[in-house]
Amino acid sequence: MERLPKLAIPILIGVVILIIFVAKSTVTIGSGQAGVLYKTFDDGVVTDEPPLNEGFHFVAPWNKVFVYEVRQQSLEEKMQVLSSNGLQIDIDASTWFQPSYEKLGSLHSEKGEEYISRLLQPAVRSAARSVVGRYNPEQLYSSKREAIQKEILEETQILLQDQYVQVNEVLVRDVSLPPNIKDAIERKLRQEQESLEYEFRLTKATQEAERQRIDAEGKARANEILNASLTPNILKEKGIQATVELAKSNNSKTVVIGSGEGGLPLILGGAN
Repeated sequence: MERLPKLAIPILIGVVILIIFVAKSTVTIGSGQAGVLYKTFDDGVVTDEPPLNEGFHFVAPWNKVFVYEVRQQSLEEKMQVLSSNGLQIDIDASTWFQPSYEKLGSLHSEKGEEYISRLLQPAVRSAARSVVGRYNPEQLYSSKREAIQKEILEETQILLQDQYVQVNEVLVRDVSLPPNIKDAIERKLRQEQESLEYEFRLTKATQEAERQRIDAEGKARANEILNASLTPNILKEKGIQATVELAKSNNSKTVVIGSGEGGLPLILGGAN
């Protein structure tokens, strides 16, 4: 019985050491994450094997695991760049990216955990400066935002080729110009819009005048054809046809044959 306290101390120490050993030998990778294994007594960062995926893992206590976010992430950037004529432009952009899962070990070995500031940000800024430098302020302000986004994305992807980072999209949220330049562009755009509206009204009025001219010419031509076709004989025939139709009606009338103008029948009366 007296020996039990003496045995309890080594057992307690052993239990504590075991707990520490187990704690140092396990790692939990969270959702949307992956782990890069570093072997202290081997070749260092493991690059020839897939990274540790989500879940619970046993790792030798002398090794380390570096955990990375592998889901799509967003990098918010506010940049000052120059247009084609040297004017300073402020751009507010978002870059959607994620590290290459299969090459996560190489990314850690060559770029490190600070790969966003060391690799991604410089690439996005360089691409933005290159692309914006091709356009003048008016193009940047009015009509080229979608083209700018696409070109920045393409140039960023070229810069990061084989760099273990995947860039999915670049969104330009805002393009800010100096107030005086912005006001000048807006005035010009309003003037262009007013000019287009005036040209539209002028074109419409011209088309209406042309329509009326064509309509009048058509009516005049129709009258000419009609007048040419109304010979005395035709008029006499029409008068006879009208007389016959009137004679068939039940109304009281008196028809004098040959007493009208041009020898047409003369109709007298017409009431019941």
